[in-house]
Amino acid sequence: MKIIFIGTPEFGAIILEKIVASSYTPVAVVAAPDKPVGRKQIVTPPPVKLLAERYDIPVIQPERIGNWKLEIENWKPELIVVAAYGQILPKDILDIPKYGCLNVHPSLLPKYRGATPIQTAILNGEKETGVSIILMDERIDTGPILSQNKTLLGRNETAEQLNNRLAVLGSELLIDTIPDWIEGKIKLRPQDEKLATYTKTLVREDSQIDWRKKPEELDRQIRAFNPWPGTYTIYKKRKIKILKARLEKNKLIIERVQLEGKKPTAFEDFKRGHSNFQSID
Repeated sequence: MKIIFIGTPEFGAIILEKIVASSYTPVAVVAAPDKPVGRKQIVTPPPVKLLAERYDIPVIQPERIGNWKLEIENWKPELIVVAAYGQILPKDILDIPKYGCLNVHPSLLPKYRGATPIQTAILNGEKETGVSIILMDERIDTGPILSQNKTLLGRNETAEQLNNRLAVLGSELLIDTIPDWIEGKIKLRPQDEKLATYTKTLVREDSQIDWRKKPEELDRQIRAFNPWPGTYTIYKKRKIKILKARLEKNKLIIERVQLEGKKPTAFEDFKRGHSNFQSID
């Protein structure tokens, strides 16, 4: 079967690799354009592109996917799989494949629609999350559900760790779901709009720690914002990134930090190197 895979970050790359390892190797991959990364702003290809090139799968990187209908149509895909792409697919592309466009979303829809379901689940102290396979429509994460799988959140799990775990869970669910979908064995389940919740896009301004919050809230923020946008506080007019912390007996224990312009270090080593250090607030 001819499949086109559409995705960009590590979440998509993990799913793509699992698909390639199955019998559903895509005929083409669509990813976001290369972009500058890091302090030196080195132009870097996204993880999905790097993986596709490793397997010699053709890659296209449109600035706006809506302008590439003809190119996608020329591949004659029977199914399109989308995982963390970052653009909305217009109706004329959604209508191309015979079996539609399936999206792998890292939440138990209709809860946590939008761009940051993983971070939001951690921030809100959820005990449970999961992945959903939906048939895409023209809106964001509103399509009917084909299948879902639940998982418990780890007590000290960061967004990066949960991202990778849900990508694996989602890829396994996708590979199990595709045959039943193709054979017409799945009855679509519309999402209950009364239960729908939405996430917000994270920005760097969310990063600064407010020490007036409860320790458990700070712990969730540090884990939810790891690795991006990160969390920081100010010490002598310089940023200190809080790289790792844990909650112990309702007290936030900081384990690893990085002073602006310096390398990461254990928090105890940081304190020893700053004899006049009192607190970070």
